[in-house]
Amino acid sequence: MSAYNMNTRNTVLILMIVGAIAMRFVTFEFQHLSNFTPVGAVALFAGTYFTDKWKSFLVPLVVLFLSNIGINYLYTGHITLFSWFDLVTYSCFALTVLIGTLITRVNVLNVLAGSVASAVLFWLITDLPFLYGTYYTHDMSGYITSLTNALPFLRNMLISDAVFGLALYGGFELAKNKYTILRSRHELAM
Repeated sequence: MSAYNMNTRNTVLILMIVGAIAMRFVTFEFQHLSNFTPVGAVALFAGTYFTDKWKSFLVPLVVLFLSNIGINYLYTGHITLFSWFDLVTYSCFALTVLIGTLITRVNVLNVLAGSVASAVLFWLITDLPFLYGTYYTHDMSGYITSLTNALPFLRNMLISDAVFGLALYGGFELAKNKYTILRSRHELAM
């Protein structure tokens, strides 16, 4: 695959990711859609499609970081570059990228399994009770309460991963079928 083809493929992937992440700003206006964001689907998508795995991690995490600056400003009126909780969040999305790298054959079942696994992993990690100070007791009871209280957010994340995953994966697969320049070396060799 020529460098031109690779650059075209990467450019299309990046534009799709940026376009999807822009939807985070729409959900700001509709608070009932909290956690209905494309971030999980974007991380999974990047892990699946970037042939250079370092780009799989770098692109979605940088786009997430930049969009977080804008989102945090909308909520607080201040520019916040990084909070301690971002470390947990970015780590979870890095794990989602890793799950995406395991999707070697794109089909509905594999993408759905990756989406559910990453959303549940995010829910289990980000709702650890010690992350919330004294809001929850730091025992199994506090953890179960935290997980229970976060069920609406998990539901929204599962639904948003399905919706945005369908748009990203479906859109790129359709584009690859029409434009061979978007296919990877492996796909061209088949």
